[in-house]
Amino acid sequence: MADAGTLNVNSTRYTIVFAAIVCVVCAALVSVTAVSLQPRQAANARLYMEKNVLVAAGLVQHGQSVSRAEVEEFFRRDVKARLVFLESGELVVEGKIDARGYDQRAARNDPATSRAAPDNAAGVRRLPQYGTVYFVMKGDQVDQVVIPVEGLGMWGTIYGFLSLAPDGDTVRGLTYYEHKETPGLGGEISNPSWLALWQGRRSYDERGRPGVTVIKGQAGPPEKDPLHIDGLSGATVTSNAVTRLMQYWLSTDGYGPFLRKLREGAIR
Repeated sequence: MADAGTLNVNSTRYTIVFAAIVCVVCAALVSVTAVSLQPRQAANARLYMEKNVLVAAGLVQHGQSVSRAEVEEFFRRDVKARLVFLESGELVVEGKIDARGYDQRAARNDPATSRAAPDNAAGVRRLPQYGTVYFVMKGDQVDQVVIPVEGLGMWGTIYGFLSLAPDGDTVRGLTYYEHKETPGLGGEISNPSWLALWQGRRSYDERGRPGVTVIKGQAGPPEKDPLHIDGLSGATVTSNAVTRLMQYWLSTDGYGPFLRKLREGAIR
């Protein structure tokens, strides 16, 4: 029998108290660690996104290892991040908001900085007030403009970057950097060989409507079949999803107003 002042380590009370203390201490440690790591996680997420901007622009190859310092040098020398009002296509005054630090996904999910998207086939539910654009410079001239694209795929949201020539129409490059498509089938949207097929295609048809389409089967070369991309074998759902999301972000609901101003020379 234990003394009155001694805690019985074999008792149910001791077990419950000990377990509660361990849980509280562990929860506190996890919380402190999570909070302390947030700045580093945010910096790493931005670095990953910016690497993919460089991939879409052809400044970095798929799978190429690039250091943080190299990314910073690219953005200092060749790439300028800006924000645009999606509804009007107007550029936000430079310096009003840190464009490189702007989290478009977080803004999209915040009712204070976004709005409900009109019904659409791409599965986009909310639109942020501002969208990010990346101007790839050659000297003082815009050589490419890179925009983010996203939409619902087979198993989840597909995220990518599309690079266009200064005409706001001709595709220079494309990368899909995050998705849940089936490996070997829809997952081939991140295959560099398939992505290369987009180069030189046109985004808009002769009437100025978003027209680039992933078709079933093989498309012709860009100069003869500018609006069509080879379909992905066995991945009709993903192929259609890519068509829908690309056409959505090229439309007036997405970056269409901005790209129209770019084509008309109102943005340089």
